[in-house]
Amino acid sequence: MGMLDGKVAFVTGAGSGIGSATAVQFAREGAKVGLADIDEESTLQDVERAGGQAAFFRCDVSDPVQVRRAIDGTVERFGRLDIVVANAGINGVWAPIDELKPDEWDRTLDVNLKGTFLTLHFAVPHLKRAGAGSIIITSSVNGNRTFSNAGSTAYSCSKAGQVAMAKMLALELGKHQIRVNAICPGAIKTKIQESTTMRDTHKIGLKIKLPEGSPAVNDGWGESSDVADVCLFLASDLSRHVSGVEVYVDGGMSLL
Repeated sequence: MGMLDGKVAFVTGAGSGIGSATAVQFAREGAKVGLADIDEESTLQDVERAGGQAAFFRCDVSDPVQVRRAIDGTVERFGRLDIVVANAGINGVWAPIDELKPDEWDRTLDVNLKGTFLTLHFAVPHLKRAGAGSIIITSSVNGNRTFSNAGSTAYSCSKAGQVAMAKMLALELGKHQIRVNAICPGAIKTKIQESTTMRDTHKIGLKIKLPEGSPAVNDGWGESSDVADVCLFLASDLSRHVSGVEVYVDGGMSLL
């Protein structure tokens, strides 16, 4: 018997990294999964190889039409919605504030923060109809416990905003038995660096020197599966009385 038997989950950014690992983990535990991503479909085969059921929806989370179509499509396919993982995100452009262009700021906030809003905006009515639910937002140590990554202003602000959203909605939705939590990964081996543009960050002059030999677990480096396991906990009844918290998944590295 799986921890998520009979449940239906919707995961954004499901094509790779944390989103993919989480979708596969959910499927292994019995959930049917709606997969949303801008251009990746490989997770669908991974879920099926794990013995699960999934449906893929091509989706840019900054586009309300595409987000609604993906969520409604998941419910039409599987009949309900119980778990939402708002995971899609980009690093965007990291640059000095006076060089960061308005459209670069907008793109990062559109994907990371507006994308989270749109996902929850269209998903919550389905969770209410199900009578309960779990929402998991993928934030970051950046903007919440780490502020030393030079030039990451737009990214960090979007990630701090996600944690604030989780706390606001935990209270708003608690009476509907919908729990809302945020995960804050640190250095996880994913493809997110491919969506990062570094420009003139050396001009900021922020230099951090860590002690010889990191005291953090595994030197602070983790795998997508490490985060997926935390998502499974937050999605399952094991966390039935946990809501409105941010969980740091970084081996303690951001405490330095």
